[in-house]
Amino acid sequence: MAETMDELEDLISGLRAQIRRALSSGQRVEVPALRAELRAAEQRWDDALHGIEAPDDDQAHAPLTVLPSSVSLLPMREQVHQVLTLLGVPAAPKLIVAVHEAFYAGDLVSAKLTSLRRDEERSFRSAPFSRPYYLCSALAVDQLVSVRGLLAVSTWSLDRRMIGSLSPRVDFLSGAIRLAEHVERTGDPGPQASRLLWRFATNIPGAAESFDAAKPAAIISAARAELEVHDDSDRAQREAAADTARHRLDDVQQLFGASPLRAVRSAT
Repeated sequence: MAETMDELEDLISGLRAQIRRALSSGQRVEVPALRAELRAAEQRWDDALHGIEAPDDDQAHAPLTVLPSSVSLLPMREQVHQVLTLLGVPAAPKLIVAVHEAFYAGDLVSAKLTSLRRDEERSFRSAPFSRPYYLCSALAVDQLVSVRGLLAVSTWSLDRRMIGSLSPRVDFLSGAIRLAEHVERTGDPGPQASRLLWRFATNIPGAAESFDAAKPAAIISAARAELEVHDDSDRAQREAAADTARHRLDDVQQLFGASPLRAVRSAT
């Protein structure tokens, strides 16, 4: 029987809690299976979201209330979550706004996103794990503090939210691949999406020589070629830092970072 989005969100929240309990109790042998189940549930949630965005034939013929293209029915945090899910990597407010403008309806203002992470942390502290996801921080691999200006999603694995020396480049390439794949799936991009792809392509050697040549397939190929150079080293650094964070940080700190004062004391 098809699961509702509410059921999937409850399942995702429960699996996250199970993974944390397994890690804290030393039952690491259970974690890979739980993480696989979590990823599958998250994918089903994404599929359900796409189903809402693309109505079936019966819905397509139903009377519609036409809204201006700049209007979104989603709250701001859900719009940000939508963009981060598409990118699949931590992102700064300016990039989040640019991706949202290219692919989704509604207006996002980067200045309003600066307080969003603090609001999410307050919500988590008052009622931990009560939401299916939180918009949280990317963490620096050396001091485990939050990386200023980068937003991530709490349902991502901890290593995915770590930022090392190679991570900004790896995340840039990974985000470019995911955006190009999205354009391939959805068909002809609008002018804003085309400009966004071109901005990515200009920073990837061999991706495109001109605006008209910035095609999804070429961007994906060039980005993957460079990603192969950096990915293994970056992954090893991130996984090592994530393992350290699981042992040193509590639940709040794993999502929003250690306090800078504590990080300085640890370093000295």
